[in-house]
Amino acid sequence: MSNHLSDTLFQLIHSLEKSEKRHFKLYIKRSSSKEDLKIIRLFDSMDKLSEYDEKFLLKTLKDFTRPQFSNLKTHLYKQILASLRLLKTNDNIDLKLSEQLDNARLLYNKGLKIQSLHILEKAKELAKANQKMNFLVQAISLEKKIETLHITRSTLDKTELLANEALDISNHIDRVTKLSNLALLLYRWYVKNGHARNEEDEKGIKKFFKNSLPDDVNAIQGFYEKLYLYQSYCWYAFIRQDFLMYYKYSQKWIDLFAEDKTMIAVETGHYIKGMHTLLNAHFDLRNFKEFKDTLEEFEEFAKTDTANRYDNFRTHTSIYINGAKINQYLMQGNFTESLAIVPEVEKKLSEYALFVDSHRILVFNYKFASLYFGAREYGKAIDYLHKLINDNQPGLRNDLQCYARLMHLMCHYEIGNDEILDSLIRSVYRFMAKMKNLTVVEEAIFSFLRHSFKVNARALKPELESFLSKIKHLEKNRFQTRSFAYLDIISWVESKVYEKSMEQIIHEKYLKSRHR
Repeated sequence: MSNHLSDTLFQLIHSLEKSEKRHFKLYIKRSSSKEDLKIIRLFDSMDKLSEYDEKFLLKTLKDFTRPQFSNLKTHLYKQILASLRLLKTNDNIDLKLSEQLDNARLLYNKGLKIQSLHILEKAKELAKANQKMNFLVQAISLEKKIETLHITRSTLDKTELLANEALDISNHIDRVTKLSNLALLLYRWYVKNGHARNEEDEKGIKKFFKNSLPDDVNAIQGFYEKLYLYQSYCWYAFIRQDFLMYYKYSQKWIDLFAEDKTMIAVETGHYIKGMHTLLNAHFDLRNFKEFKDTLEEFEEFAKTDTANRYDNFRTHTSIYINGAKINQYLMQGNFTESLAIVPEVEKKLSEYALFVDSHRILVFNYKFASLYFGAREYGKAIDYLHKLINDNQPGLRNDLQCYARLMHLMCHYEIGNDEILDSLIRSVYRFMAKMKNLTVVEEAIFSFLRHSFKVNARALKPELESFLSKIKHLEKNRFQTRSFAYLDIISWVESKVYEKSMEQIIHEKYLKSRHR
């Protein structure tokens, strides 16, 4: 990992846009104290660096002592955040509401209770219009405090309404907390384990899901409760490889935003993730037309001011669209054509290095390897697979690690590296068995590879036909689906049996499916 990721201040400075840097300097120069002028020098020095280098900075800024340097970094970090807050308050509903709450507290502390209540009332209206129930908890808490401690001449009806409002919000927050926790923990399970592997996994996930749902599911209402409910069902279905349910709830997720389009600007991150999830659902079900339409809609959204308002939104929209484009090539079998996109996507990933998590990088490297494998460029596929296999971060997608090793083994089989195949087969088998990751399909793959490279070319075709008959009928078996989702073994074997390229086999299937 490059050094520039090791310093949080460096990351923050290099995430700033030109307008944000200009605003920061204007903001600091208003006070123009000696210390403030020093942090501008530190800011400029760090902005010029391509990688964080503390020794170089101390050498350049000779009048900075090491203890002073540490304090100035802390001060600079806080001042950049203060400048951003001032600049971005009107762009972000959460910042706007937070500012109003701060103003209400300031007025209350000054003894201006009625003015404070007026601001709280307006802030509550804005929060309700944007479904910001968490903010309402804080606003109502301050409102109740004022009404309880002071005579404000509020009507009895108003105080009763305030009490009922507080109770309703409390129940709502409780349901949102339970549902958002459920979605988060299901996501954690998937990142760690991948898809459910067997009946035991299935039983455990079902029990956990049922026990974690709120007691009264029928009471679920409002944008956020439904959003986290649909997200939870998406992860639940995806883990269990129930792709119809996955599609159903990913569509409900996006329909929430269609019903109230103002929420796209309020919860842009959730909208972007929802579009990504819906595209994945279409990919898993091979809904070719729907995939194409959704991708085009997503690409149009990527051009909007909403999508480009913040680095986070712009980055993830780009990442998800590029991932979808790769999936489109995988679905259509256009592997050779797809290779042109790889350097372009890698460039984007490098550009967005500050914002991309390790899990996302692993997934892209696996997809790149899949494209090169399908295009019969096995050496390049091996290069990308090594990036996964050599990744030492614990707890990230054991399933992806397993299939990277399996594809790596198949690449060497294709190249004809017979001298290392035997040891590779044993090594990969041990790794997957240790992870309790072996499905019936994978057992059949190992059995085939263990025997086939010892068979002469004339006898190989019957071996391939026998292997194909063993796995073809498992294509629709839910617990075997993940084998085919990660690596299209059936198309690979069919390419051997019918003496065509894997690219031809998959593209013919795609053309046939389109005309059903």
